[in-house]
Amino acid sequence: MRNEFSARRWWLAGLCCAVYAAMWIGWVQGWSWLVTADTSTLELGRRLGDEHHGWTTFWHVWCTVFSPVAFRIVTVGLIVHAFVKRRIRTAIFLIVCVEMSAALTEVLKQLADRPRPETAMVDALSTSFPSGHALGTVATLLAFAAVYLSCVRRSLQPWLVAAGVVVVLTVGVGRVALNVHHLSDVVAGWAMGYVYFVVCLLILRGVREEDGRPAALDSGR
Repeated sequence: MRNEFSARRWWLAGLCCAVYAAMWIGWVQGWSWLVTADTSTLELGRRLGDEHHGWTTFWHVWCTVFSPVAFRIVTVGLIVHAFVKRRIRTAIFLIVCVEMSAALTEVLKQLADRPRPETAMVDALSTSFPSGHALGTVATLLAFAAVYLSCVRRSLQPWLVAAGVVVVLTVGVGRVALNVHHLSDVVAGWAMGYVYFVVCLLILRGVREEDGRPAALDSGR
């Protein structure tokens, strides 16, 4: 079961790499279907912002509260707690997968160097591709799940997973709604966030699988 779970995880990571590459090549080459998707979603977000009072404020606040920066601040406390409890592997995993995802994001942004949409409704630093919010939320919430999910009562686990999915999806929607990212930026961010998480697991050997699901780091100590 463990080998099957690991194989599925790596197949999905490979698929995500292909998606990331497709998003990058697609916007550089101007693939018509991708241009249409990017343009139409930006126009929809802009129109809704013009028509509905509070649209921009809502999404700006939402994407700030659930931003990678906010998650990284919370993670600092979790890292300190892990070190205090002498769960060194857990602490290192969180440092690499959560905190260092910011460095990965900036490197990828510099490589792609895609300008932000001209219709952006709020200020945003750096370049557009990939979405740092999308990448950061995926990597962080998957890291949290790998470390802590098995410590929660089984009856609550599906609800926490659902909440995490909602956060990831809505933050991605919000970045497009605010016109600070193209849809392809967000999809690429989601894809690379998963790939980075899987690579972190490989490097740190931080997750053990039992019955086909991730177990908490250091849970055997």
